Amino acid sequence: EDQLVESGGGWVQPGGSLRLSCATSGFTFSSSPMSWLRQAPGKGGEWVSTILGGPEITYYRDSVKGRFTISRDNAKSMLYLQMNRLEPEDTGVYYCVKGAYGVGSRGQGTQVTVSS
Repeated sequence: EDQLVESGGGWVQPGGSLRLSCATSGFTFSSSPMSWLRQAPGKGGEWVSTILGGPEITYYRDSVKGRFTISRDNAKSMLYLQMNRLEPEDTGVYYCVKGAYGVGSRGQGTQVTVSS
């Protein structure tokens, strides 16, 4: 059974930074494409970023390019999302997803709130 547990969320002022982590188990992490998905209050899920499992090619939605960096540690089965220059529009619950483009099994999420 796939297990994904996110951490690292919190409250931050606009312009600040957060680093999200996702601990995984129950599947072959190193060969799995992984994603981050977010959901703002009252809205549907929004794909944020994907990293492939072979060559670690990364993809980002336009609104986070240059601000967010997705990475992985295959030895630890960990996924990360470094978020810089955060904006209020980045507020939401962030989910770690096993799969490309946010489609697949996911964790319980971690709340990110960006406000002054």
